[in-house]
Parts: sequence; structure tokens; C-alpha cells
Amino acid sequence: MTALPAILSTIIFFGSLALIFSEKINRSIVAIAGSVLMIGVGTLFNFYSEEAAIEAIDFNTLGLLMGMMILVAMLEPTGFFEYLAVLAARASEGKPIRLFFLLGSITTVLSMFLDNVTTVVLIAPVTILISEILGVSALPYLVTEALLSNTGGVATLVGDPPNVLIGSAAGLSFNDFLIYSLPIVLVSWAGALFLLKYLFKKELSKRPRRSKAVMKLNPAETLNHPETARKILIVLGGAILFFFVHHLLHIEPSLVALSAAAIALMWVQPDIHEVLNKVEWSVLLFFGSLFVMVGGLEHSGVLEMIVRLFDNATGISPVLFGVLVIWIVAALSAVVDNVPITIALIPVIKGLGETGMDIGPLWWALAFGAGFGGSGTIIGSSANIIVATLSEKTRTPITSALWVKRGLPVMLVTCTIASILFAIFYRWL
Repeated sequence: MTALPAILSTIIFFGSLALIFSEKINRSIVAIAGSVLMIGVGTLFNFYSEEAAIEAIDFNTLGLLMGMMILVAMLEPTGFFEYLAVLAARASEGKPIRLFFLLGSITTVLSMFLDNVTTVVLIAPVTILISEILGVSALPYLVTEALLSNTGGVATLVGDPPNVLIGSAAGLSFNDFLIYSLPIVLVSWAGALFLLKYLFKKELSKRPRRSKAVMKLNPAETLNHPETARKILIVLGGAILFFFVHHLLHIEPSLVALSAAAIALMWVQPDIHEVLNKVEWSVLLFFGSLFVMVGGLEHSGVLEMIVRLFDNATGISPVLFGVLVIWIVAALSAVVDNVPITIALIPVIKGLGETGMDIGPLWWALAFGAGFGGSGTIIGSSANIIVATLSEKTRTPITSALWVKRGLPVMLVTCTIASILFAIFYRWL
């Protein structure tokens, strides 16, 4: 094989990434155009084909994401998420630090089972409303919610898109993430939460002007359709139980998620058009197109070259190599969305496994780096961008400079904690 296919596929892939993160064109449109161009060039130069492109798509990942999106799309109109936020506000009794911990904890738990973007889209508007009622700045709560959603999402198979990708590629189960990822995430989360409390001590020390106003909020008024919420939560709970045992039943997580979505649709019988309109089809197309482009890189020999490059560096300690992976991926994820980084590195890690390297720990290094690295900058995670956009409606909008002062320390602390625990427990990972 000549070097021309590798050069052309590399130009297409990184050219598409540059356009995606310039934010001048919709990222899904860019990704689709890039995938079509990759197939066209691959066919022309005989290194890629339509059949190979279809094989490159991980339909298990897309199915899992789609199933969870349908469940969330059905649960959102019931007001369940607003109900949780109002409960937290009442439990805080108007005390900023207590509210800080409660909203941060709720966001973290939700992000373990919902994607980060959905979590902040649902929680952030209610947070702004509660802050206005109290007469305090929403800034510390919004930033904390985005950062803790990034952190908490690393804990489970379904909490973060990179985890879904890694789990599918490496054959990791829901329980594997609970055993190996959750404990490290909990320690990292605690470190992030208390660091944020210190970083926002000035804002959180101000006494609310209307601290008793939140006690007048009625959680029941936010729950629009309690019976529908109950049904969907039952189905969602059943899905989570099946996630625990899916590997024993020899079924894929995508089948669990899609089956749960189908059961919920039949039981609740919502307006199907409204539900499907809320499914993020652009995200699914974005993922599928990235799979196609990375497949082109693989067939052109680019990923094989990267594997050889990494293989030459494996003379260093395997533990140190894993720690380097955490930090390299985290640095990349801080400036480029962690999804394309993860999709591009998965076949590289698989290639290292074919050389005889023990790649089990590297999957966890990739997950920690991709998940925690997104906190570093305002563009490192889609959740960050959404929270910053919503903050423009408040008196204290979030700027890129402010995010670096708060988010970068969180990234450094969580990656440091993850690196230390990764090194300590390396032999068990």
C-alpha cells in the first residue's frame, strides 16, 4: 500500500475535525460530509468501500444511545427532573452551601444514567430559577453541575458516550464499570466537589436575600404527569437491573435499552411523533459518521502506523504508559470533544493488544482521560458549552477565562487522583 491513501484519509479526518470544532457549520453535517468523502476517496484509491464503512459502524453503541434517548424523551415532559431540583432546593432551606452539595449530588447521580448533555439541559434551567428566587448568583451552581456531570458520567457504562464506545469495543459490562471505574470516580468526584467549594467560597458565603422563598415551592406542582413518570421510572429501573446481568444472559446493552424503550412506548402510548422529535438524531448521525471516518483511517494504514509508534514507546513501565495515556487523552479532550478522540483511539488500543500488550488497564485509562479531560476548558465538553450558553440569561454569564480558572483545576485534580489510583490498582484493572 502506498502512502497516498494514508495521507488522504488523514487530511479528510483532521480537516473534518477542524471544521467541526470551528462551530461555523453544524458538526453532524460536517461529519456526514467527511464520511461520504472518505468513502468516495477510499473507493477511488481502492482502500475503502461502502461495505467496509458499514462494518466500521458500531451499531451496539448507536442502539444503546437511541434506547436511552427515547426513555429520557418520554420522562422529560413529566417534570420529574424539575421535581428533584425543587426537592433539593427545599431540603437546602435556602442555605447556599447546602444547595451547592445537593444540586451537585443530584446532577452526579443523574449523569451516571443519562448522558451529560441531557442532564444539564434538564437541571440547569431549574437551577437558574431557584437562584433567582433566592437572589443569589447561579454561576457556582451551573459550573459545578457541568463539571460534576463530566466526572460522574465516567462511573457507569451508560453515563458518558466514551464509556459506551469503550464498553462496546472492549466487551466491558455494566458491572465492570461499577467494579473498576466507580470507586476511582467516587474519590475523584469528592476531590472535585470540595475543590469547587473552595474555589467558589466567596460566592457561596453570600447570604441569600430571600432564603425563605424556596420553602414556598411545591415539588408536586412541577410533576405534570406523575402516573406517566412512575411507569417510565419502573421501566428504567428494570433496564438498569438488566444492565447488571446482561453479560450473564449473553445479550448486548443496546438490546436492553431498545427493549426498555419499546416497553415504555407500549405501556405509556405517548404521541410517537413528539417522542421521536426529541431524540437527538443529529448526535446518532454524528457518531455513525465518525465511525465511518475512523474506519477509513484504519483501512488506509494510518492507525497501524500509530500502533507501531506506540509500540516503540512501550519499553517504559506499563503503569507509567497507562498514566501517560490518561494525561494525553485528557489534554486532547480539553481542546477537542472526547467522542472523536475516543473513537479514533479505540482501534489503536486494539492494535496494541494484537502486539501482545496487556491492554485491559488501557481501556480504563482511556475512559478516565476522556471523561475528566473535558472539564479543562469551556469547549472540552458539550455540557460545558450548554451551561455557558444558558448562563448568558443570568447576571453573571460564564466566560472562557472564568471556566479555565474553575474547570482546569478540577481537571488537574481528578486526573491526578485517577492516575494515583490507577497506578495503585493497576494489577487488578
